[in-house]
Amino acid sequence: MDRCIYGCSAVTVFFFFFLVTASSLPQNLEPGHLNKTGSGQINSNSVLVALLDSRYTELAELVEKALLLQTLEDAVGRHNITIFAPRNEALERDLDPDFKRFLLQPGNLKSLQTLLLSHIIPTRVGSTQWPEEDTGRVKHVTLGSNQVLHLSKTKGNGKRLVNSAVITRPDDLTRPDGLIHGIERLLIPRSVQEDFNRRRNLRSISAVLPEGAPEIDPRTNRLKKSSTAAAVPAGSPPVLPIQSAMAPGPSLAPAPAPGPGGPRHHFNGDAQVKDFIHTLLHYGGYNEMADILVNLTSLATEMGRLVSEGYVLTVLAPNDEAMAKLTTDQLSEPGAPEQIMYYHIIPEYQTEESMYNSVRRFGKVNYETLRFPHKVAAKEADGSVKFGSGDRSAYLFDPDIYTDGRISVQGIDGVLFPEEEETVKKLSSPVKKVVQSRRGKLLEVACRMLGAIGKDSYLSTC
Repeated sequence: MDRCIYGCSAVTVFFFFFLVTASSLPQNLEPGHLNKTGSGQINSNSVLVALLDSRYTELAELVEKALLLQTLEDAVGRHNITIFAPRNEALERDLDPDFKRFLLQPGNLKSLQTLLLSHIIPTRVGSTQWPEEDTGRVKHVTLGSNQVLHLSKTKGNGKRLVNSAVITRPDDLTRPDGLIHGIERLLIPRSVQEDFNRRRNLRSISAVLPEGAPEIDPRTNRLKKSSTAAAVPAGSPPVLPIQSAMAPGPSLAPAPAPGPGGPRHHFNGDAQVKDFIHTLLHYGGYNEMADILVNLTSLATEMGRLVSEGYVLTVLAPNDEAMAKLTTDQLSEPGAPEQIMYYHIIPEYQTEESMYNSVRRFGKVNYETLRFPHKVAAKEADGSVKFGSGDRSAYLFDPDIYTDGRISVQGIDGVLFPEEEETVKKLSSPVKKVVQSRRGKLLEVACRMLGAIGKDSYLSTC
């Protein structure tokens, strides 16, 4: 009987241990849901891979330009997502060209990211989970900052809506970590629309208070030492004649760089230089140029100081393919990288349009560089601008990579070097002098007498 009692208790303990073990095992996930590990790893069956390889090519291209792939990978690693993808026609033909140009400008990267993230919600919402007509609109928070989407159905025809856009392809692409719905048009958040309106109305451009121009002595064409001179009354004739006020030649066309500004430093040169270097990195193909400006030299700091003082600069940036052709000997000498970069910086603000108009008008234009006294020559070739001559020439390859009114960056396909001054020695050829034989006075008298009577041909020497 004791044996039975102890045996029965052992079976009971074993059965209880089995129940506890089974309850501690992970439960099966619902179909279509991932285990939320937060690892950020995606596979070939991910909704992001499906988006990049889908019919929504315009949206996929904007996601890549907005640098959002890593952000979306992290979001997919944490939870399911639902993407509302506009059709390609909505982004190609139906979208305002000015608004699309605004989104693709490097300075408006945050607006583009906000626009795209407002089309993605961190929840899996399939077509069967859509709110019914009588429930009204259901609000969902998007991945964008302070942006929400409202899902609803129209009464009567039962069309599914996201905000006011119609779902044209419900459950178009379904993957374990999310799904994609096709919509008829782009969803534009109010904050992005306001940024575009401010930029279009020029409200975001801050005005700079004008300062008095430096006074020049018309006799010496130099700055006056006294800064307390009386101001020229309004309506008086110009101090300088028009010949002195004009640019000295086509090397400064269409306009030279202005003089330094006042001590108030209206321009933030460091921020502008940092912005254009980030633009070079995001543009692609100019990493070597950015590396030389920031790491190998102190030119970035020097350029920031110049811009803060009021100067304007135009940078002729060789691409990575051109920089790779530089030899070790060209870069190993002390100060060689600085001298190479100085020759690619023009102390004027030039755009692709202004340079092309100059070479079309003047034929050949010599631009001043920071590598004084060398100048870089430009001329028209093959419908573009060609810098330098011979084997050391370069074409304007990527125009207007960055233009903000103070710094202009123009991409070229070669590294420029100043022309070496070659002294040509002209050998003076000997001049043969014909020595005429002198005639005596008696012979000259005889020739004159014979010439008077017409008989000068009697003597061969006459």
